Amino acid sequence: MPSPSKPAAPGPSAKSDPSRARGASRAALGTAVLVALGFLASCFFGKRLDAAPAPAESATKPTAEVLKEKVIEYAYDGALRPGWQDWGWGTHDLSQGPARINMTGYGGIILHRDPSNHRYGSLVFRVKAPASFGDFLQVQVGDKTMPSIDVPRSAMVTLPDGWFEVRLRWSQLNPSLASVDRIVIHARTPVATDWVLLDKIGFTDFDPKAAALAIANAPSRGATLTVECKAAGHAISPYIYGVAGEVTPDLNPTARRWGGNRTTRYNWQLQVSNVGSDWFFENTQGGSYADFLKADRAAKAVSALTVPTIGWVSKDATSYGFPVSVYGAQRAHDGYKSDAGDGYQSNGTPMRPKSPTQTSVAATPEFIRQWADTIHQADQKLGSSSVAMYILDNEPALWNHTHRDVHPDPVTYDELLDRTLRYSAAIRQGDPQALIAGPAEWGWTAYTYSAADTAEGVSGHPDQAAHGGTPLIDWYLQKLREHDEKTHTKSLDVLDVHYYPQGQDIYSDKSDPDTAALRIRSTRALWDPGYVDESWIKDVVKLVPRLKRWVAQDYPGLRTSIGEYNFGGENHMSGALALAEALGHFGTEGLDYAFYWTVPAKNSATYWAFRSFRNFDGNGGQFLGESVPAKGDSGVTVFASRDASKKHLVIITLNEDPKKSARAKIALDGCGTLSTRRKFTYGPHTDALADDGTKSGGTLDELLPPYSINVFDVQLQ
Repeated sequence: MPSPSKPAAPGPSAKSDPSRARGASRAALGTAVLVALGFLASCFFGKRLDAAPAPAESATKPTAEVLKEKVIEYAYDGALRPGWQDWGWGTHDLSQGPARINMTGYGGIILHRDPSNHRYGSLVFRVKAPASFGDFLQVQVGDKTMPSIDVPRSAMVTLPDGWFEVRLRWSQLNPSLASVDRIVIHARTPVATDWVLLDKIGFTDFDPKAAALAIANAPSRGATLTVECKAAGHAISPYIYGVAGEVTPDLNPTARRWGGNRTTRYNWQLQVSNVGSDWFFENTQGGSYADFLKADRAAKAVSALTVPTIGWVSKDATSYGFPVSVYGAQRAHDGYKSDAGDGYQSNGTPMRPKSPTQTSVAATPEFIRQWADTIHQADQKLGSSSVAMYILDNEPALWNHTHRDVHPDPVTYDELLDRTLRYSAAIRQGDPQALIAGPAEWGWTAYTYSAADTAEGVSGHPDQAAHGGTPLIDWYLQKLREHDEKTHTKSLDVLDVHYYPQGQDIYSDKSDPDTAALRIRSTRALWDPGYVDESWIKDVVKLVPRLKRWVAQDYPGLRTSIGEYNFGGENHMSGALALAEALGHFGTEGLDYAFYWTVPAKNSATYWAFRSFRNFDGNGGQFLGESVPAKGDSGVTVFASRDASKKHLVIITLNEDPKKSARAKIALDGCGTLSTRRKFTYGPHTDALADDGTKSGGTLDELLPPYSINVFDVQLQ
């Protein structure tokens, strides 16, 4: 794990931090003729206003609940408020309120600020215009990908002083809760040169009840979903709901992994580690593995413990890999510890480390055997096993980058196999009952090639060529099987790899509509044989079926694990939907273990996605143990599960359309007669998994809001 935010790989040999962009300020554009307006509008909207307009949604009269919402923030109230800028474009005067705009020639104004994805209730403003203008007004927030909302007179509230008030639901303007940086108010039809007056442009506070009512009254599309209880199902492994961070009862994970870059150099005796290239190759306190195991036992979560196989662990909590006093001036150094350098010359050339003993002491297989034996002896006193699975280190194909102060040379096919055999034998001797997992490789290229094949400047994949051209994982499993059959031992129990989407900005906090849509689509790389990865990979990944194929062909009987994964967007609905897709498909595809990196933050979008499967009602309600085949429709994914009695179903639907609700008819084919159902919904316009109560009998004819996760807890007769 290179850092708390796992970098996405721009190419096959490295990972880089996600970038962020900020909009720049612009001056008012002034008066322009219609053709010029079309050009200028293309800068803001990505389209010409003199071209055929795209279909727009229409505002409706605000309900009583909406009218009760209070304004909490103004962009313009007699003048521009702090943080807001005038971006033009028609002839206008904002200097002294009310604002005056000449909207002839499709004119309008744009108010701009730094991007924000704050959840509001409504956008509200007041307008006064000649009655002859008719239904001329259109409003948009954000860029061209956001909905354009027509505002007819019938949707305005008449005020006593001749003004009209407009209230547009934030769920209609920004259905996916994307980050937006502007308010656009303009004429959608040709109007005269009379002034249009605008004032009190602001935002109301979010009210879940009003948001739910607005969504219920908004246009929707139809969808037919089917849960096929007649078809054969299969057991869902309980351990696909794992994390790598703190375990809490509300999230209710089933497994936890002790992993990441620090664990590669963890000294279990001293409880110190090294952060590697994440932070100037510095030794630091490593945490207590015993406390980790104790917390998991208390939370009833199984533990997966990463153990070093690199051959070195930290010797103290203070040393660092490339002291300036030893290596000379370097490209960068720790601002709080000026002698700790990054190991690169000023021109970017990596320095060759002098000795691993600068930071570390040897960690032989015997050292690891003693650790496993210590855990095993403690477990015997407790009467239960603490570690369900030992993982053979962390991303060895990256050691020559992440831990190059002790392992500067790239790992080869033979070294990976040798370390697996020696260290797994030691672990098995120390703790005979536990499972052993590996090789814990980072991603796509490391499944096929060794680090020696992909090192900078290497072409032709010489290491693979020297091993008969066999892809790395295939060769690795074949050799382990050959060894184990000869020695009547078991070197590996679980095939474990990591997965991070490689598409542009997916693994980041970006939430623009294009990135959000790509983030959700990218989950298809986990299972879909027809999906070509939309990144530098440009190939069909189908990771879980691929893992199972490797096992079936090369070492039958192994279990499968994705030891790290994350799709980014943790505070956005696209990240929640991506996580829900992943958890659902881990179950349908029969994966044995999965560990989210690290853990969804409390009340984040991904937190509620995880809870949809593990604690949807706050009282332990969860996706059940048997996967039931189900069919989705029209941008709606459906996952279904049942218990051993077959009288209890939990169904999860994902509406991945960011703009429109789905009116879904969920058919229960061969399941029995509906007795009761509870429904819980999470979306960009809810604060939590909202419970709409229990209904008895009837059918499942349900409204699925835009960009939403919906959990149906169904009892059958």
